[in-house]
Parts: sequence; C-alpha cells; structure tokens
Amino acid sequence: MFRLQLDQMLNQRHALYKLSSQIDWNAAEMNFGHLYSEEGRPGIPIRLMVGLHYLKHTYNLSDEEVVSQWAENPYWQYFCGETYFQHRPPIDPSQMTRFRKRIGDTGCEFMLGLTIQTGIITKTVSATSLAIVNVDTTVQEKAVAFPTDARLYHKARGALVRTAKRLGIPLR
Repeated sequence: MFRLQLDQMLNQRHALYKLSSQIDWNAAEMNFGHLYSEEGRPGIPIRLMVGLHYLKHTYNLSDEEVVSQWAENPYWQYFCGETYFQHRPPIDPSQMTRFRKRIGDTGCEFMLGLTIQTGIITKTVSATSLAIVNVDTTVQEKAVAFPTDARLYHKARGALVRTAKRLGIPLR
C-alpha cells in the first residue's frame, strides 16, 4: 500500500528505462506463449525470462550472476516488467537453462531479431549496417598443435634425427 512504484522512483532517461518501452514484449509473448500449458502451476512471465536473457548477454554474465544482480538492481527489475521493487531473486538460475532449451535455436533467433528490430526503431542500428555481416572467428577452434600434443613431439623428434644424420652424429 505504501510502496513506491519503480517507474516513479527511477530516472526516466536511463538507457534500460527507455529500452523497456521500445522492445515489442507482446511479440515475444505471442511467439513463446504456445510453449506454456494452461494447466498446472502458472508459468514464469515470458517478459521476465526474455529480459533476463537480454541482460545476461548485455552484461556478459552467467545465469547465477544475472539472477542475483536482478534482485539488487531496480532498473533491471523495471526492464523485466516488475512494477514494485522485489527483494528476492525472481527465479532459480536453472530455469534460464530450461527456458533456452524450451525455445530452442529458433527462439534465440527470434530474440535476436527482436533486438535488431528494436535497434532499427530506436535508430541505434541502421538498415545499411545490416547489409554486410562481419563474422568474428576469434572464438572458433583453430588447428593449433599445442606442445603437449604427441604429434608435435613426433615431428620434433623427426627433425632432430634428420639433423643428427646430416651432421654425422651416430644414433642408437
């Protein structure tokens, strides 16, 4: 009764405050709503789950970190659709993994598309910047042989044997 609503106590110029009104949360609910059953325990709000995933990737956090920091940050709570400040974590971090499995690759692609759509609407992303895609391969596996590899030891041994023969050093 005497609690102050988040929208009344937050700075309305904060980036997350502004972004929360720009994202098409209804599209996310329409896209993921069929994944929830009408029977049984009520599901976790889709806006909360999608918002937590956006925050997780924006701040490069683990599931556990994003859930624990959500309970401390009123801007994050407002972004995820809360009206009043909550003092407890909204979910168990393992539920984020279950949500990702539930939505699958197509759901993750939908969330990425929603992000791009919001970027175009807010003019932070231009349509021309989407014409060319740069792929960063720094996280892909490389064909690098590490010094502990037996293949590399064998190659070094072969080079030593050839050098020893060329210099006339007898080997056993």
